Amino acid sequence: MKWRILLLSLGITLVCILLFSIGSTQVYYNSSVTETENALKTYINSFEKGGYLRDSTGATDYSADLNGVRVTFMDLQGKVLGDSQTEDISPDHSDREEVKEAILNGEGFAARSSSTLGENMIYYCKSIGGILVRLAVPVPSEWAIFARTLPTLATYIGIDVILCLVLSFVATYFILNPVKTLAKEAASGEVKSKYSELKPIAEILNERNRNIARQMDEIKAEKELVERAQSSKDEFISNVTHEMNTPLTSIRGYAELLESGGMTEEQKDVAYSTILTQSERLSSLIACIINYSKLDSDDLPAYEVDFSALAREMISALKPEADKRNITIIEHIDDNVMIMSRHERLTEIFGNLVRNAIKYNKDGGSITITLNYHGLTVEDTGIGIAEENMSKVFSRFFTVDKSHGGKNGGFGLGLAVAKKICQKSGWKIGVTSTLGVGSTFTVEF
Repeated sequence: MKWRILLLSLGITLVCILLFSIGSTQVYYNSSVTETENALKTYINSFEKGGYLRDSTGATDYSADLNGVRVTFMDLQGKVLGDSQTEDISPDHSDREEVKEAILNGEGFAARSSSTLGENMIYYCKSIGGILVRLAVPVPSEWAIFARTLPTLATYIGIDVILCLVLSFVATYFILNPVKTLAKEAASGEVKSKYSELKPIAEILNERNRNIARQMDEIKAEKELVERAQSSKDEFISNVTHEMNTPLTSIRGYAELLESGGMTEEQKDVAYSTILTQSERLSSLIACIINYSKLDSDDLPAYEVDFSALAREMISALKPEADKRNITIIEHIDDNVMIMSRHERLTEIFGNLVRNAIKYNKDGGSITITLNYHGLTVEDTGIGIAEENMSKVFSRFFTVDKSHGGKNGGFGLGLAVAKKICQKSGWKIGVTSTLGVGSTFTVEF
């Protein structure tokens, strides 16, 4: 970076110096020509007063009086009468620019390289006393003037190199150091800068750091979601194996007894009844597992469901089961509670919550069902849930009272299904409970 700044600044300043030198040379040359023209005009005014002869002798005398200015006398047609510098000149100067103008206009001026003297000359010609008098003085050319400036130019270039070196190191210090500071801060945390020019860069670096941090959090969360999915999968398989093993053990045991013979008719009837009951239980378990698994791929569109009507229908269907244990169902159901969902999903949630309230209630207890636009509440006066089991209530294959598992045919999947449906719908399901007093399940829409 330092060398780039040095070369760039040096290149720019050198070009500027050279252009300035060339321009100054041209200006100086033009100024010299103008001043010389004015001087020659002044000189020529002394011709008539001098009484000079119109030949080479007179031209030489006149030149001496003018401190060596070249003098040429010509007739009015441009034929040379005399010259102060040399005899080896063209006898006819009528083709010269300054002579042409003098013949036409009385005076003429030209600046060019002399073909006889081999240097740049300034010519001024004027018609005086019946002849043409031409004065000429040499002037340095543009390149000669430029050559004279080369020593000074070299000095300036040397100074320029030194200044560019200093500038490059100072510039890199003041420019690169803040950038280096930004780089260090970017690696350690939030980037700040007191320089307004660097604040957009600082903000870009901060945004980049935030994006990286967010991506790292997402990766970490995804890993945790994978390590939990795997753990949940293993737990699920273990629970399914356990739940299936119980009815399969009973079925196999009684089947072996029947195969061995030696059983009474009464014992055979018990064996057949047990095999049939456990087979039905096994079929129910498989159906529950399939239903639970289907929820993961259930992407059917939601539609408006009259939850009020659905709840009243299900209460009527479940009331006989509650009546068997003298359980009173108290309804607080608002009319026309319309919910964006699906009929089967709301049936699963409502049916599982009310069935559990009946199953784990006390004989002669009560169930209070409240439904409105805010949510659904199912409150029972049952056995309640111990504090240590509160976190497991919505886990798969968890039952509050293990003795009810076989008795009532529950597998601990009902509340897990209800929670999964609520999660897919964006609802919140929760429970509060006091052991021996009862439980209250809520679904917030």
